[in-house]
Amino acid sequence: MNRSRRRLLKQLTALGLLSGMGIPGLIRDALAAGNYPSVQGMHKIKGDVRINGKRAREGQAVLPGDKVTTGADGEAIYVIDRNAFLQRSNSEVQFGREAAKEFFRVVSGRILSVFEPGAKRLAVPTAVIGIRGTACYIEAEPKKVYFCLCYGAAEIEPTAEPGRVDRIETRHHDHPVLIHHDKGMPSMADAKVVNHTDDELIMLEWLNRRRPPFYGQGLSAY
Repeated sequence: MNRSRRRLLKQLTALGLLSGMGIPGLIRDALAAGNYPSVQGMHKIKGDVRINGKRAREGQAVLPGDKVTTGADGEAIYVIDRNAFLQRSNSEVQFGREAAKEFFRVVSGRILSVFEPGAKRLAVPTAVIGIRGTACYIEAEPKKVYFCLCYGAAEIEPTAEPGRVDRIETRHHDHPVLIHHDKGMPSMADAKVVNHTDDELIMLEWLNRRRPPFYGQGLSAY
């Protein structure tokens, strides 16, 4: 087993994905052998996780039009097509039926996402965000949204300033922002990197047989 594969196994083990409650043994063995399977649906469920109001189960598909919610103790890792998600506790995400119109809507909470190539639109309480094959982390409140474009390009349209579109490009968490919809606050403001890690991005990209662009480039880790 080469060094990069050993590192990946170590990272996945640290995240709990190679334990009895994580990726099944068949997938673990394939990874150890150097194969990178892509498996749809729920990969890991912790605590209260629901799809359309019903308790989710590992291996269950998440389909266009589905709503995924997590409770106070909930967390979910899942794959849709060649997109992967880490949805944290107290979060509600509604997936649209047409990715170009609205791939998903983050109603509330926190989600880390990696996307396949192609244009998609994301809706959050304070903005509409256009992306193209990238990765991002979102924390959504009714009048404030944290958005980190971990790498790639995005166009942000804050609802507080109709007609404004900010285009940002990042290589490695270079330009996180707060998007407000509150009187007396700027519609967009610079922020710091919080509450998500490079190891989590590596794990999500691996679920679709990819590596993030920063992988192996010697950049400072988050």
